[in-house]
Amino acid sequence: MVSKAVLLLSIALVPASASAQQEGVLHKVDTNVFRPAHQPFSEDIVRRLKVPEGFEVSVFARDLGNARMMAVAEDGTVYVTRPNEKDVIALSEGASEPRVLVANLDGIHGIAIREGRIFLATIHDVIAADLKEDGTIGELATIIDDLPDGGQHGRRTLGFAPDGGLHINVGSSCDACFESTEEKAANLRLDIKDKTRTVFAHGLRNMLGFDWHPETDVMWGVDHGVDHLGDDLPGEELNKIEQGAHYGWPFCYGDRQPDWVSFTMPESTPKDEFCRTKTVGPALTFEAHASVINIRFYDADQFPADYRDDAFVTLRGSANRADPAGYKVVRVTFENGEPNGKEDFLTGFLSGDGKSEFGRLAGLAIAQDGSLLVSEDTNGVIYKITHQAGG
Repeated sequence: MVSKAVLLLSIALVPASASAQQEGVLHKVDTNVFRPAHQPFSEDIVRRLKVPEGFEVSVFARDLGNARMMAVAEDGTVYVTRPNEKDVIALSEGASEPRVLVANLDGIHGIAIREGRIFLATIHDVIAADLKEDGTIGELATIIDDLPDGGQHGRRTLGFAPDGGLHINVGSSCDACFESTEEKAANLRLDIKDKTRTVFAHGLRNMLGFDWHPETDVMWGVDHGVDHLGDDLPGEELNKIEQGAHYGWPFCYGDRQPDWVSFTMPESTPKDEFCRTKTVGPALTFEAHASVINIRFYDADQFPADYRDDAFVTLRGSANRADPAGYKVVRVTFENGEPNGKEDFLTGFLSGDGKSEFGRLAGLAIAQDGSLLVSEDTNGVIYKITHQAGG
């Protein structure tokens, strides 16, 4: 069925080469494409949103266009990247209009703030500038300008490790293929002082979101699964990111399962053996194709004490399965530094029949008052979630 509201397509994928066969068996997979009809912002959307008891949702800012990644400065100013508008804006709560800080940045997406400087990432570049007291920025300086080309996943994200290393996501250029450089489908680590970089972790198809646990300083990231294994495989991943580890792409999915539909084969090792012995499986999974975008650990005091050191994850929403999944924020609970469960935290962006959506979620940030900010990049709204009783 095809209409303005719904696009549904069934595709049979059959491997063309023997290398994609498991013991001579061809694997056939049905892949669906379904996009719920988008609904424009209205106050009714805010009223339909649901959060746990004791929390409330309000609008921090609206009419922002393609609002994606966010970073909060010490003075409370919220900085937002807008890829479609090719700019970076600054927001203060209650301000009538955002301030455009820098424009004409093709591929702008990643953002991070550290020690009074703002760092931004485009497809190829990482640039930085000093933050000024009036909320503006100083002259932009190029840190690096030779990140790999984009392809299917050209949006870069940034994050500073507790020790000051700058980490950069470089997604894969395709669904499942061999890359021209080891810096694709990887998390890179950049030394700001001498501008040298290394591949920190491999086999990550598109780990847009990553953060460090506040107590253990361990890095965790959310990664996109491949598109070609049908509606229910593979689950989107939460991974413990360790230096030098390989997380499976493009050879494996899920808990180190060989992807026999993909033609890719590792060098010198059978695929099933490589997946079993050379890769790391996810610590936790989400619904397949739900499009994990960002993760942020809660390290503030406004929310109840049992939320501290838990993580929030944005699931932007699926487009390649018959029954839509995602369109929400999930809380991942942690105990002794390890994830032990997940639960819905912010929902209501998908209609009950699954045919309409009211926004696709992207970035996360912790405001100075301890509230959670959630950006939505189709209606251009940043939602603010507060706990009514305080900490």
